[in-house]
Amino acid sequence: MRILIFATFLLTACGSDEIDSNEAARRAYLGLDKSIQKSLTLGFDGFYAGSNANIATQMAPGDSTGTLTISGHVDAGQSNNKQMHLNVGMVMYSDGAFVVDDKNDKATITYDTSTDVTMQPELGLSLHNFPNGTYDGTMVNGTYHLSGDIKGDATLNLTLTGELMDDGTGKTVRKPGTTVITGTATNADGGSYTINVTI
Repeated sequence: MRILIFATFLLTACGSDEIDSNEAARRAYLGLDKSIQKSLTLGFDGFYAGSNANIATQMAPGDSTGTLTISGHVDAGQSNNKQMHLNVGMVMYSDGAFVVDDKNDKATITYDTSTDVTMQPELGLSLHNFPNGTYDGTMVNGTYHLSGDIKGDATLNLTLTGELMDDGTGKTVRKPGTTVITGTATNADGGSYTINVTI
């Protein structure tokens, strides 16, 4: 069991007062929102780029700084049902400033994960009847180290369900607009944010 020892999240941007722990958890997730979609895309890319059970490591830049890396493996065999077991790594990753309230205030957060893949967030995907079919999965043990406008740790525990589609070349991709992501973002201070989004 990992013990998280980090200070309470603080908002330092825009000269704002300290925000409560639940709001900090919400903002911690908002800064990661784009990376979930990128992680899914890279996972599928690695699935087809690999020559064996190992996913070919895939990388993408943050919109602002750093890198996102997806690695892992897929169940072998010829079945049209597959299991992917992926790890999500981040180094100085940020998608830049994002809006946090109806006043158009913004925050910028940079994310890092452990460099040890066994300690990185785990993205597990089950593909059913691909290339056209459905998928479901989880992102668990997802601890991210935050710096910038919010400092501390955030942990994601997510469930994903969605549809698959043929990209026109016989390969499977995520069908846009069908993936439902639910779960929680929490921080070491006990704050929690409930996630329910469709991408």
